[in-house]
Amino acid sequence: MSKTMLRKLVITLLSATTFTGWAAPYPVNSQPARQGGFAPAAVMNAPVQQIIPVMSAPTGSSVVLGGTVVPLREVTLAAQIPGRINYLAGVEGEFFRAGVVVAAIDDDDLLARRAQALANLGAQSHALQNSQVQYSKEFWAPRSRDVGRMPGMGLPSMFDMFFTRPMGSSMGYGNPMLERHADLYAQGTNVSQVQSRRIGALSQLQEVDAQLRDSRAVAPFDAIIVKKLVEVGETVQPGQPLLKLADSHALQLKVEVPVRLVSGLRQDMLVPVILDVGNARIQARVAQIYPVADNNRHTVTVKFDLPDGVPGGPGMYAEVMIPDSSIPIQNLPVIPNSAVIWRGSLPAVFVVNNQNERELRLIRLGEAIDDRSVAVLSGLHPGERIFSQPSSGMAAGWVKQK
Repeated sequence: MSKTMLRKLVITLLSATTFTGWAAPYPVNSQPARQGGFAPAAVMNAPVQQIIPVMSAPTGSSVVLGGTVVPLREVTLAAQIPGRINYLAGVEGEFFRAGVVVAAIDDDDLLARRAQALANLGAQSHALQNSQVQYSKEFWAPRSRDVGRMPGMGLPSMFDMFFTRPMGSSMGYGNPMLERHADLYAQGTNVSQVQSRRIGALSQLQEVDAQLRDSRAVAPFDAIIVKKLVEVGETVQPGQPLLKLADSHALQLKVEVPVRLVSGLRQDMLVPVILDVGNARIQARVAQIYPVADNNRHTVTVKFDLPDGVPGGPGMYAEVMIPDSSIPIQNLPVIPNSAVIWRGSLPAVFVVNNQNERELRLIRLGEAIDDRSVAVLSGLHPGERIFSQPSSGMAAGWVKQK
C-alpha cells in the first residue's frame, strides 16, 4: 500500500510541473509582446473610435400626425335577393382570387322559375314560326282569291270571282285589292304580336338568370375576408351585408391633416413614416388629397401609399411627419444615429473640445433626416468634432494624439 501511494504522489507532482511550465510563457489576461503574436478576441473586435466633424443640412419643421393603415381597396358584399345562406367560402383571413364565389343564397325557387321561363319561351318560338307560315301563305295564296271558299264544285266561286266582284268593284261595291291588303296586314300584325310575346318570354328568362347571378357573391379582386357578417343557414334580405373583403397586398396610410398643413403636401411627394410594428422607418408617397375639409374637425383626409412588403396590415397605427411650411427652413447640425448615447432619458454625444479633451455633452434631438442621421436642435454646432461610435465604457478625458 505504501508503494502504491508513493507512485501516485510522484505522478501528481510531475503533471503539475508540466502544466506550469507550459502555461508560464502565456500568463492569463496578458498580451504577447512579440510581433506576430495572437491578440485577444476583445482587442480584435473592439470598435474603431472614429472622430468626425459635425455637418449641417437645411431642415424645416415637421409635425408628427398619427394615422391608420387601410387597404387600397375594400368592399362590402351585400345580399341582392332574399333567401337563406347555404354557402360561405371561408373565414376571416382566408385569401381568394378574383371571380371566386365566396357566398351563395339558396336558389331552388329560381331554378323552378327558370324552367317555367324556358317552357314559355319555347311555346312562343313555335307560335312565331306558325305566324310566319300563315303570313307567307296569305302573301302567296290570298284568301280573297280562294275559289274553294264557296260550294258547287267551284262554279259559284268562279262566277263570283270573274263576274260579280269585278262588276261590283266597277260600280263601287267592294275592293278586292283592299281586302287582300287588309288580310295581309292582319297576318303581319299577328307575326309582330307573337314576336313581342317571345321577347317578353326571353326577358323573363334573362331576369331569372340575373337573379341566379345575384344569388352568388363573387370576389371582385384578389382579396382576403376581413369580416364575416352572416353564417350558413341564416335568412337574409336584399341589402344586408354578408362579407367584407380587402386587398391586403396594397396598403395605404390614412391621416387626418389639419388645414394649415395641407399646403405643405403635394401629389407624389415622399414623406417619412414610422410604423408601429418594429418602429420601422419608411418613405410613403402622397397618393390622394381630399378636396374638401371636414366641417367639424377642420381637417383634410390624405392617403399615403406604403411600399410593398411593409410589416403589419390593415388597422395598424403609424405616424407620418408632415412638413410645416409656415416655419422657415434653417441649417441644423446633423449627426449619425450611432454617435448618440443615452444617459437615462437624455441624449448625449462625446465631443472633442479645443483643448483636445473628450467631454460628454447633452444635446436636444430634432427630426430624423433619414435612417442613419438625425438633426440636433441644441448642444452642438457645425464643425465641432464628435465620436461617431463611442464605446459603452467611454468617459471624459484626454484624447491621445495620433
